[in-house]
Amino acid sequence: MTTADLVFTRGAVFTADPARTRATSLAVIGDRIAAVGHDDVRELIGPGTEVVDLRGKLLLPGFQDAHIHAVYGGTELAECDLTGTVGTEEYLGRIRAYADAHPDHLWITGGGWSMESFDGGLPTRQLLDSVVPDRPVLLSNRDHHGAWANTRALELAGITAATPDPADGRIEREPDGTPSGMLQEGATALVSRLVPAGTPADRLAGLLRAQELLHSLGITGWQDALLGIFSGKPDPSDAYLAAARDGSLTARVSGALWWDRERGAEQIDELVALREQLSHGRFRAGSVKIMQDGIAENFTAAMTSPYLDGCGCATANTGLSFVDPAALRDYVTRLDALDFQVHFHALGDRAVREALDSIEAAIEANGHRGNRHHLAHLQVVHPDDLARFARLGAIANIQPLWAAHEPQMDELTIPFLGPERASWQYPFGSLLRAGATLAAGSDWPVSSPDPIAGIHVAVNRMEPGTTDDRVFLPEQRLDLATAAAAYTAGTAHVNGLDDTGSLRPDNLADLVVLDRDIFTAPPEEIAEARVLRTYVGGTLVHAA
Repeated sequence: MTTADLVFTRGAVFTADPARTRATSLAVIGDRIAAVGHDDVRELIGPGTEVVDLRGKLLLPGFQDAHIHAVYGGTELAECDLTGTVGTEEYLGRIRAYADAHPDHLWITGGGWSMESFDGGLPTRQLLDSVVPDRPVLLSNRDHHGAWANTRALELAGITAATPDPADGRIEREPDGTPSGMLQEGATALVSRLVPAGTPADRLAGLLRAQELLHSLGITGWQDALLGIFSGKPDPSDAYLAAARDGSLTARVSGALWWDRERGAEQIDELVALREQLSHGRFRAGSVKIMQDGIAENFTAAMTSPYLDGCGCATANTGLSFVDPAALRDYVTRLDALDFQVHFHALGDRAVREALDSIEAAIEANGHRGNRHHLAHLQVVHPDDLARFARLGAIANIQPLWAAHEPQMDELTIPFLGPERASWQYPFGSLLRAGATLAAGSDWPVSSPDPIAGIHVAVNRMEPGTTDDRVFLPEQRLDLATAAAAYTAGTAHVNGLDDTGSLRPDNLADLVVLDRDIFTAPPEEIAEARVLRTYVGGTLVHAA
């Protein structure tokens, strides 16, 4: 009898397989799962078998992330990091310290600051000038839909009171029209295009830095949500291809090719060529990313009704649809016919509807081709559109960490949406009850890539460690098994990795071991769990 290379035994196993959701043992031969069960699996233990005792621990399928920017995140880890705090003085201290430590850097770049830290979510150039007056500074905010620039950066870009807003963004201004230092959406590119591009070696180092972090969080695969040049940032594709070719890419990665919203259908032939060029080993690029709108906090998410002002009155602003809806239907129909998956950024309810309309148009023209189109973010979904996800086979790609009460939600979003529309936010439970398939991701470096923290919020609708006992729309909570499946089987489905995401014989042995069984612990303690081991294809890629 063939013996196993690796056996996990005497513990808790969550399989994400509806046929057998729980087990106590699992065996691996080569890079595949050989058996899942109980004491019978122990029969595969031989003299050369590595045995992992799961007593008190939990084995799950490797987590996958359905929407992440890994190269950007890994690169930013080496830049000026403003994450983990909301204090203005702390920001300024970190910026000054970073600039002092890097006197050779022509530009100071990085980011991670929170809009809640500044009045109206708008920092000023004068604050940056107070710590770095002589070199240009450009720092992305936490959600990467805006950037904070100092006076020197604005001067180098030639941005003045006479500079018009770009079609896809906004320059925030002082009362006399002078740029204030905050750039929204496409306006960031006016400055970021001047930032010296990193080298291919820098991008590869960023990818490997990110991969190490993601493996430490139990992540074995992901979909990078933006391959291409965006807002002045360099294309990360070369890093993935280099790592896939030299074997340093240990994760399984799907890439979403950027749809240039300033162009039209003429770019499709280029995307077809890129799909062929960028598929090697564990990396492939069969998805196309279309950003249909912005974000609610800066009033660029596309809504079916106007935003409110500070007094609760309707404004004339309903946000931005970056791609004309009629053109979007045509583009998606063409992409679907070529068997591209379309990965939408759709945050407001109008953007969600426009994305669903385009999928429906593609189905009417091409039939159901099974391309697993998915809509990411889904902050506001109109109730009339919930049932369309299941009917159209559109996957709900959720970012659970955002579905909680915190200052950016309570101060910069809910007051400007109004009570009814605010109640439509992040409707995970409603989507599930309507039959939608759920996948999950982080949007890192926008927010933490930790899937355990994301599962915690999906189940509790509260941030880990919060002292705020308010549950954000409690009817939208998910049960733990559903939340865990969204980060495993659901995302594997989105990524086309059908032999991953669940623990059953013949699937790839992409696995994660947690230090406790979160299914037997109180829900409020989910986020306390830690990753002990991560395996890709039966090979250990992280050990705590």
